[in-house]
This record gives sequence, structure tokens and C-alpha cells, in this order.
Amino acid sequence: MANDVMTLRDLNRATLARQLLLERASIPIPAAIEQLVGMQAQLASAPYVGLWTRLREFRREDLASVIADRSMIKATLMRATLHLLSANDYLLMRATLQPVMAYAAESITKRREHVDFDKDEVLRMAREYLMQAPRTFAEISAMLAGYRPDCDIGAMRYTVRTHLPLIQVPTNGGWSYPGNPQFTLADTWLGQPKFHEANLQLLVFRYLAAFGPATVTDIQTWSGLLKLKDAIEALKPQLRIYRDEQRRELLDLPDMPRPDAETPAAVRFLPEYDNLLLSHQKRTRIIADQYRSLVYLPGLRVRSTFLIDGFVHGAWKIEKHKQAATLVIEPFAELTKQQRDELGQEAEQLVRFVEADAKTFAVTFADE
Repeated sequence: MANDVMTLRDLNRATLARQLLLERASIPIPAAIEQLVGMQAQLASAPYVGLWTRLREFRREDLASVIADRSMIKATLMRATLHLLSANDYLLMRATLQPVMAYAAESITKRREHVDFDKDEVLRMAREYLMQAPRTFAEISAMLAGYRPDCDIGAMRYTVRTHLPLIQVPTNGGWSYPGNPQFTLADTWLGQPKFHEANLQLLVFRYLAAFGPATVTDIQTWSGLLKLKDAIEALKPQLRIYRDEQRRELLDLPDMPRPDAETPAAVRFLPEYDNLLLSHQKRTRIIADQYRSLVYLPGLRVRSTFLIDGFVHGAWKIEKHKQAATLVIEPFAELTKQQRDELGQEAEQLVRFVEADAKTFAVTFADE
């Protein structure tokens, strides 16, 4: 145990190393996704872009194949949001994170009227309905409306989403998941799997391996779990203790990579909702406070961003017109010619990856 001070750049480089963003890794896709403890997946394309920016020689078909063979799944987990993660991790962590999903459902029902339904009955009906065949949430909503047309359908639907272990069913082609997906029970998709009992230590240690060093509030922010201070206090004898420049206590696993603060960090493009931008309560290790409002948008949207020297310096998007695809780079501050050149080279490869069917490709800067 120690009380070493870690500077902002120390934290940045440690986090980038664990997030496979200091240099592209040459490891299998399942190992990468487990190292990241899953990837935020509200957008079907986001995990593909996130892995493209982290792995050497990444190909779309390689991720599609491990989704198709059911070793990687899309399910609701951390923060009660959709993640792409390994089936093994889902079975390991779901019981630990079930309170997050129960709390999310309760927060919805408390704000709405006409929610006096029998939760156990709703879950029983939904389970039986899903055992018959995969269903969209529109179909589940229609079934629930037939059961209790006088109740808030959205509240019942969200109760199903958060309390039953549901897996999103992939499709062939595209980004593996459609815009209006079907869901099935984990028991059906994974063949009567064995869910592990709740294990907070495992969850905390996995988080620190992917995002540490970090505070207790960081762990709560990433997971959605509340009031962890006392439980994590009991784990401290197994952890190393640091302080940031504001003297906040940082927890970490022993012997984790903590690169030198001046370790080079190449430009990197991150997809919307990348967990790098969502997994700490204080996010200055990745994004300066003055840029937050440019990235975290209303409706809980998180823009696609790019990193220069390890920190967010702007946003990006792809515009498609007929058969022409253009990646538009929006800097938040003035860039040097070298930075523009490096961004342009990386963006050229990215637009070709995302819009592989386009006939022409271009990269532009919004400030030119």
C-alpha cells in the first residue's frame, strides 16, 4: 500500500493503456472485449468502431463471427444500458448488477401513473411469451397491453427489460444487430447457463483492471451500483492506494500498467457512447471540463470523439450522400498541421471501414 500522487497525465496514460488505446493490440477479439469489461452498444456500429480503433488488423467479419457463435452477446448490464460483452462475463456479473436494473425500473415506475401491476405476474407472462419465440419489444408491449390495457405499458415493458435476463438476437450482415431487434431469454440463447452468485469483489477488480486507478465514486458511476464505500473499504488490503492532485483517494490493483506520463499516444477515433467517456465520475483524465457540453448532449447522447495526445480534442461524424462518404472532423481547438495530417490519415482509414460500400471517400475539417 502506498500514497503516491498520480498526476492527470499519469491517470490518462494508465487508463489508455488498459483501454488498448496507447497502441493497437494484437489480441483476440473475445480477450479484448473482456479486457474492456464489455463495450457500450446502444448503436450497433459502436463496438465495431471501438474495436477497429483498439486492435491491429481488425475485420468486421471477425466480430460478426463471435457474435454469431454466441460467445459474444448484447444484453442490458452496467448502468442498465446495452453492452456487447462475452457470455462468460454476463453470467459472472449479472447477479451483482441486478440491483442496478431493479433500481432503474423502480425509478421509472415512481415517476408514472397507472403502474399498479403485479410485477411477478408481468415477468411470468413475459417469460412464457419469450420462451415461445424471440420477440421485439413492440410485440412484448402488445402482449402486455392485452393483459393490462389500463396500466402504463412503458413501465411494464421496462420492468421486463430490466428483470429478465434478455439477449438481443443478432442478424447476418450489417453491424450484426438491426434497428428493431428481437430479444430472447438467456436460458434459450445460451443453453440453460449457470449464473454466478453476486460477487462485488470480482466486479470491482475487473473495473480497476480496465479503468483504474479510480475512486469509489468512479466505480459507482461505471456500474450504476450505489453506496459501495463500506463494501470496498473491506477490499483495500488487496489494493494499492494512490492520490490524485486534489488528494482524492484512488484505488488500483497491484502490478497494473502505469506508463510514464510522457508515453506517446497516437490519435484515436472513438465511437458514440464509448465507455472511456462514461466510466469515471470525474472525467478530466480524458476530457477537459470546457469540452463536456460539446460531447455530452441532451437525451443522454455522447458524441463520437477523437483523441490527440490521449485527450479529447474534438468530435467527428460521417456524412453519406449517394455513394460518397465523408468523415467530418470538428476540432474543439486549433490544431497543428502535423495533428491535422495524423487525424486525416486515421480518418481516411476509418471512413473506408465504416462505409465500405461507398464508391468515393473524403475527409474534411469543419473549421476549414
